[in-house]
Amino acid sequence: MEHVPALDEDLKKTLGPATAKVLAEQLGLHTALDLLHHYPRRYAERGELTPLADLADQLDEHVTVVAQVADARLLTYQGSRGGGKRLEVTITDGSGRLQLVFFGSGVHKPHKDLLPGSRAMFAGKVSRFNHKLQLAHPAYEPLGKDAEDGGEAVAVAFANQLIPIYPACKQLESWKIAKCVDAVLPGVRETLDPLPPALRDGRGLIPLPEALLKIHRPGTKADVEDARRRLKWDEAFVLQVALARRRHADSQLPAVPRRPVPGGLLDAFDAKLPFTLTEGQQTVSKEIFDDLATDHPMHRLLQGEVGSGKTLVALRAMLAVVDCGGQAAMLAPTEVLAQQHHRSVTEMMGELAEGGMLGGSDRGTKVVLLTGSMGMPARRQALLDLVTGEAGIVIGTHALIEDKVRFHDLGLVVVDEQHRFGVEQRDALRSKGKQPPHLLVMTATPIPRTVAMTVFGDLETSVLDQLPAGRSPIATHVVPAKDKPHFLARAWERVREEVENGHQAYVVCPRIGDAEDDAKKKSAEDESEKRPPLAVLEIAEQLTEGPLAGLSVEVLHGRMDPADKDDVMRRFTAGEVKVLVATTVIEVGVNVPNSTVMVIMDADRFGVSQLHQLRGRVGRGSAPGLCLLVSEMHEASPARARLAAVAATLDGFELSRIDLEQRREGDVLGQAQSGVRSSLRMLAVIDDEEVIAEAREEAGRVVAEDPELTALPGLRDALDALLDTEREQYLEKG
Repeated sequence: MEHVPALDEDLKKTLGPATAKVLAEQLGLHTALDLLHHYPRRYAERGELTPLADLADQLDEHVTVVAQVADARLLTYQGSRGGGKRLEVTITDGSGRLQLVFFGSGVHKPHKDLLPGSRAMFAGKVSRFNHKLQLAHPAYEPLGKDAEDGGEAVAVAFANQLIPIYPACKQLESWKIAKCVDAVLPGVRETLDPLPPALRDGRGLIPLPEALLKIHRPGTKADVEDARRRLKWDEAFVLQVALARRRHADSQLPAVPRRPVPGGLLDAFDAKLPFTLTEGQQTVSKEIFDDLATDHPMHRLLQGEVGSGKTLVALRAMLAVVDCGGQAAMLAPTEVLAQQHHRSVTEMMGELAEGGMLGGSDRGTKVVLLTGSMGMPARRQALLDLVTGEAGIVIGTHALIEDKVRFHDLGLVVVDEQHRFGVEQRDALRSKGKQPPHLLVMTATPIPRTVAMTVFGDLETSVLDQLPAGRSPIATHVVPAKDKPHFLARAWERVREEVENGHQAYVVCPRIGDAEDDAKKKSAEDESEKRPPLAVLEIAEQLTEGPLAGLSVEVLHGRMDPADKDDVMRRFTAGEVKVLVATTVIEVGVNVPNSTVMVIMDADRFGVSQLHQLRGRVGRGSAPGLCLLVSEMHEASPARARLAAVAATLDGFELSRIDLEQRREGDVLGQAQSGVRSSLRMLAVIDDEEVIAEAREEAGRVVAEDPELTALPGLRDALDALLDTEREQYLEKG
């Protein structure tokens, strides 16, 4: 009797140590179950060929194609090291042609196998030689031998068979992975089904073993569709159950209700605001105050357009908590941002931020800053103010999560720019309260609804989509530096004009350009022909000696000494520095209303949402903003299309959709939360909005009826597997 591998069995037993090692190291597959969930990326039909025409977009990528040999020529050549043989094979699929080359002793076998008219599956890295695309020494698997041997019926079946094309690597081609899958497929009968039977039958989904067989070895396209539909549901449902259980557990926790006190700090603050809150700010504030008044911890995501006044809404919530004797902590992802928040909060509060100090208001509180690079005396004082309760508000970086930090009574945690913090950091800060504090998460990167349901599914959501009155529109233009160099010269003239009119400018570059960077640049240059990204230090030098000579130009980047960073930021805020050449450290939260123009160099190296974020740093005052996206990319390139999309709209939600469609799904989720990324192989967060919304409802129902999932062992197993991945990834990061 054949050996049926157990699903949790190490692949070494089934496939041998050499293959198992490649699968583990290159593709992260360790067990038979991992391999069963390594789904084909697509299917080639032997009767319908893969478009070779699309390969131009996949330069330097490892590809698998199915095609027919058009011609093959064996050539003799003379090189500097003597002569040799070269086999040039041209393959075609009706959409385009591609050249394959084999050299030296590697020519004999393909010369025999790859005869004109024969078909095969080829795998290799797409490169360009003499302006033509080619695969050098590709691996190949001839197709059609069995068909020729087995008469017409076999030939017809062969022509219509779907060939699974797996995500592969150089050491293990797609067809070899297919053979590995064949070895573990008999084990699918053992898989426990994570979906409750009523849900499965109610939605007309096929059983899991059948779905796994059909996804790997489909007979028809309908098989693939049935399998995909089922496997998407699994992923959406297991993930939504994990989030629903988290929400359920959170709702069981006790919390101290924090209700605003009439005539307290919040009222005093509101009275001194020089403007009225927008309708959106009032609505969201009410949602937050209602949550704070309950005896379960608030878990709310506040997302808003760049510049919609999220900080003000968060500050009002913090003041309400201080009013009733609690403390509030705001956690920022970078020191620059923590300092910026501290500055803007103390400016907005004025004498109310000087509680207990000379000249401070008697209704005020103390607002302290805590970052990793602070000097010892200042740090000691800040820690003391927190433990005694002297400081009602603390703003800081990850330093706030450290063991040494103790609070008198932590009532509210505000996390800025959530996707840079894992769930674990969020939890670590929450554990600082006597009882779990309320939690408000702010993100300035607008998130499509389904991503919010997936990534922040354990949070309720509030959206600020109105900009405060007095905000100016921002005009955005693409500057094609290569095609039209005079456009770039004009861009620098515009910067000079803005500065001469009393305003300030940002110039953003993708790289720093110091010694550490140069070493990386050198190795990148060796690997690719593309020039390295433009660097802050080089551009700053070119500008001070060239188009911006005579203006006060300074640099800002993440590897500077924190005191120097703060000094540059302070002088820029004060208007002494006119042009700031920086990396993306200015991407979020930096607020200098006098800055009106931003030039982004190599703009094609940034993502759509990131460009939108950066652009939000200008036009924050009454003067209109201008953002210039400089790129050397060709007009017809996808990168230029992305830049055109950013130039065409100021709607962050629209751009976040474009961003998600253009980037691989996993990158978005990977940034946002560990574990989720590796669990979504079939589900596309944007396209499968309906499945995710329905799965969220079903998951809520299942968890409400049976929080421990006692009646659903298959679901418990699937959940453990998902959470293990999450924990493993967190530990690796930690």
